[in-house]
Amino acid sequence: MKTFLLLLLFLSNLFYNSFAGDTLTPNSLLKDGQTLISAGGFFKLGFFSPGSSTMKYLGIWYMKIPVQTVVWVANRDSPLSDSLGSLKIGETGNLILFDGLQRPIWSTTATSNLSNPIAQLLDNGNFVLRNNDSISESSESYIWESFYNPSDTLLPGMKLGWNLKAGLESKLTTWNNSNDPSNGDYTFNLDLSGSPEMFLRHGSQIIYRNGPWTGFQFSGEPEMDSNSYISFDFISNQDEIYYTYKVIDSSVTFRLVLNQSQLQRYIWYDSVSSWSLYWYVPRDQCDSYAECGPYGFCNSNYSPVCRCVQGFKPKNPQNWNLRDGSDGCVRVTKLDCEKEDGFLKMSGIKLPDTTKAIVIQSISLEECRLRCLKNCSCLAYASANISAGGTGCITWGTELIDLKQFIDGGQDFYIRLAASELRGNSKKKHIIILVVVIFSMLMLLLGSIGYCLWKKKKMMNITGYWRNKPRQLSFDTVITGHLSDDDESRRQNTDLPLFNFETILIATENFSIANKIGEGGFGIVYKGKLVEGQEIAVKRLSKSSLQGLEEFKNEVKLIAKLQHINLVRLLGCCIQGEENMLVYEYMQNRSLDTIIFGLHFFPQNSLQIINNL
Repeated sequence: MKTFLLLLLFLSNLFYNSFAGDTLTPNSLLKDGQTLISAGGFFKLGFFSPGSSTMKYLGIWYMKIPVQTVVWVANRDSPLSDSLGSLKIGETGNLILFDGLQRPIWSTTATSNLSNPIAQLLDNGNFVLRNNDSISESSESYIWESFYNPSDTLLPGMKLGWNLKAGLESKLTTWNNSNDPSNGDYTFNLDLSGSPEMFLRHGSQIIYRNGPWTGFQFSGEPEMDSNSYISFDFISNQDEIYYTYKVIDSSVTFRLVLNQSQLQRYIWYDSVSSWSLYWYVPRDQCDSYAECGPYGFCNSNYSPVCRCVQGFKPKNPQNWNLRDGSDGCVRVTKLDCEKEDGFLKMSGIKLPDTTKAIVIQSISLEECRLRCLKNCSCLAYASANISAGGTGCITWGTELIDLKQFIDGGQDFYIRLAASELRGNSKKKHIIILVVVIFSMLMLLLGSIGYCLWKKKKMMNITGYWRNKPRQLSFDTVITGHLSDDDESRRQNTDLPLFNFETILIATENFSIANKIGEGGFGIVYKGKLVEGQEIAVKRLSKSSLQGLEEFKNEVKLIAKLQHINLVRLLGCCIQGEENMLVYEYMQNRSLDTIIFGLHFFPQNSLQIINNL
């Protein structure tokens, strides 16, 4: 009889321990030491003890990540004190967690009766309860799911918001500490008042607000628009309103965690086997809720960070000077609807708290402006959706709180001001534009003058050397600036123009390499053009030439006498300091030697040319 009872007990345990890898059935039992593993091996569900705690909890963690990272806890506020806990599907079809004395300490709250219920751990980390004979395995067939009952972690595909049909809210709540996953004091949830937006709270105190959804991002999180790893979405219909995200690259693992006072997104790197902080809020002083009080706006690029909206002044100047802007600002000029108030446009703005704002999705921005203008209690307006060129309308009738300005991002915001303030703003703009134009013209004029002076100075620096050098060779010159021979009787035949060095410098463009047309042992020949348009060839003698000044003088006189129709005509010379130059007329067809002694040499051609000479 004893043997029979032991066999019966063994078979009973075997029966309860037999369940599929990712599925729990009414005939199976999950005990401490046993786990469910998702079909793809991404997540594991079982019992664990956090940190240094000895208490036991039912939770879900990553399967392939060596560092145990818990993403969901069932019995957060009802821990097990021993290892005798067990999970099973009860008679009503709900999941029930029992302690060692078979007392239920946690259960799901599904109201529908299931004929053939199963609980399954999916590859996205969702633990779902559904009918096994359900034709569809989509989320619509789930009677209960862990994704709508999160702890402190938001996984890709999870919904943070409201199931309006079931009246259920999905929100994040911090752990008390790393050893205690019970509900902490910080929450992150979607507030449906006004235009839905997310709030991070410590108890009832607002720590951070991400602004309303603009159509592709939250107003206070412009970086959401430029993420290559994650895509974000906000769904709003008659059944659900929620925020969710998905990972574009399946090889990358992300998780969003609410820690003490911060919302943090982590990415897992296999190369270093650790989680790395990818993004977080609050990031700076301007992320703190209502940092600059009513009608003040915060810009982290300013110092101090707080400014009053135009048309307003600090309510408490003394505190403002001490860099405490929490008291905010007050109007300089009161509004008067009868005197045609107007609106000031502010760009790159995180919209103010919309909890008490009025939202109309079916009108244009212009209709929104007119509606606000006709309502004397309307203080500001903005587009509800900027993704399609601006549609929908948000209007504010109470204090404008938690304004922030970005360099890049945000949206346009229109605040009501008295007509006199708008006229003053227009006048200031005109003055600023005038000052900018005058300043620009002045800078342009000064720049032009400076450039001209620089060019002139550069030219003077080039030629100044030669002006200051004493002449080492002196020709007898006539009044007209011609060289002359000592013999008066030969003066008429030997007069030759003396070119100024600056004239040669300008003609050859500072002896530009582009104007170089020849080179030999005597020096370099440059092509040039005089001011009056005549083309010249300048033979600039090398400074290393052994030819003395007297020899050069004799050469000039000799060439000047040998003027002939078939010889290149010497136009003049230039002698200044160490520079000795001969100025010839420029020959377009080059020298005769290229024909006489060229590559195609024919003696009869040379003889004919000589006879013609």
